[in-house]
Amino acid sequence: MLLQPSSLYNHRVSLSSAFSYSRRPPCQIPRFVLSKTRTFKNLPIACSISKVHSYGTVDSKRRPLFKWNPLYKKISLMENPELGSASVLNDWEKDGRKLTKWELCRIVRSLRKYRRYKQALEVCEWMNNRGERFRFSASDAAIQLDLVSKVRGVSSAEDYFLQLPDTLKDKRIYGALLNAYVQARMQEKAESLIDDMRNKGYALHPLPYNVMMTLYMNLKEYGKVESMVSEMLEKNVSLDIYSYNIWLSSRGSQGSVERMEQAYEQMKEDRSVNPNWTTFSTMATMYIKMGLPEKAEECLRNVESRITGRDRIPYHYLITLYGNVGNKEEVYRVWKVYKSIFPSIPNLGYHALVSSLVRVNDIEGAEKIYEEWLSVKTSYDIRVANLLLGWYVKDGNIDKAESFFNHIADVGGKPNSSSWETLAEGHIGMARIDEALSCLKEAFVTQGRSWRPNPTNVSAFFNLCEEKADKESRDVLMGLIEQAGYLRSVTYASQIGLSEGAVEDLSNRNGSEDENEEDDSEVLLNQLQGSA
Repeated sequence: MLLQPSSLYNHRVSLSSAFSYSRRPPCQIPRFVLSKTRTFKNLPIACSISKVHSYGTVDSKRRPLFKWNPLYKKISLMENPELGSASVLNDWEKDGRKLTKWELCRIVRSLRKYRRYKQALEVCEWMNNRGERFRFSASDAAIQLDLVSKVRGVSSAEDYFLQLPDTLKDKRIYGALLNAYVQARMQEKAESLIDDMRNKGYALHPLPYNVMMTLYMNLKEYGKVESMVSEMLEKNVSLDIYSYNIWLSSRGSQGSVERMEQAYEQMKEDRSVNPNWTTFSTMATMYIKMGLPEKAEECLRNVESRITGRDRIPYHYLITLYGNVGNKEEVYRVWKVYKSIFPSIPNLGYHALVSSLVRVNDIEGAEKIYEEWLSVKTSYDIRVANLLLGWYVKDGNIDKAESFFNHIADVGGKPNSSSWETLAEGHIGMARIDEALSCLKEAFVTQGRSWRPNPTNVSAFFNLCEEKADKESRDVLMGLIEQAGYLRSVTYASQIGLSEGAVEDLSNRNGSEDENEEDDSEVLLNQLQGSA
């Protein structure tokens, strides 16, 4: 099965034709200027990307990188990426500079770190096509398979695996393929492959179990997480910090305080593992979901006491989770500590703070932080602005929402699908069918890989159309939803208010299972990245 890129990117032309059916002009948004922005020192924002624990694809050598490797810079900033990384490498060697495998592996590692997977794969293929110069190892094969799966899909990764000689098929290459299956949520293939790994003796350490437990968490099959843990204990496979953190999250997701705390006690008794900040942020998240703020705050104090080195990610979690608890004083205190340690704060840090302030209803504070961010940002992150936009809509202040939306463009921002949908939500609340539909059209034009209209908003729009006897507007939105392929999900079709008969008809027509729903263990995965 070839994992194709999202079809959502392929609808711009066809959706434009759908727009011609509308008899209405696009919504007009008045100009808006924020109050005078305060002056702050213009500090550079460092990109803070956590290291991801990547089973079977870890580079064998970890030497420190010096800043801005010139060859990496040439590849990552190519004016015409279609020429490929190979053209840069060829030109480099034509100038008399011979490349070493160590340097090429270092460049691949940097490209992977910043998710430039296509360029990283091109460097791998250039190197591995020169076997007379560069020895090809099992570790190289695992890295290349991982990149193939990300760039060309799982089916291509399977083909790559099959053509490898048996001498290169060790636990790393099997692990890379297992990881590809899990990322694509291909449960049957993942389970079959880990059976092969068991038979070959490749499942004698926690990593493959952790990968499978992550899959089961995503699928909400918590019983299978327990089975994995039981198997590890029976086979004397030591649980590592990742195993325990997934186990804690699984038990907490089932709403069992006692069983989660039982797993934590077992973790404390394991002398080979020390609870880290991720452990306590996971437990804090679960306590918040279970309505136990005092226990959550106790865990957050443990998070802060376990931050080591210059790791920014724990501060983002602390700010977010204190916001979830509703403790505004602690939100500001942690922010002050964070800024005292780091001379610059990335967009993610400002996003965490604005999100928390909005959550605790400190909109004035959120606006001040937004203005501060405007003065120090190196790039405009629309996700930060969307937080304020969402507040204005929720507060029923559609005029301010429209003005702020216009301000985004004035300061160099580019609204995304969520921005347009949020504005549409405000118009729906004001019973403005024309404006809401126009904004939803824009949302479809700019749609990204993970966006699809919120079923609540779609259902509300349909109800409004019914009240106003506006069948044409309803049909236009339904056509856009169908063209984008969202009706392939029977669950989604039901959520937007289609009749049982229509949903049943869709189910029969699709002839396949519902698409995977959104993963509600995002917190877990982010925490695993932060602790890697």
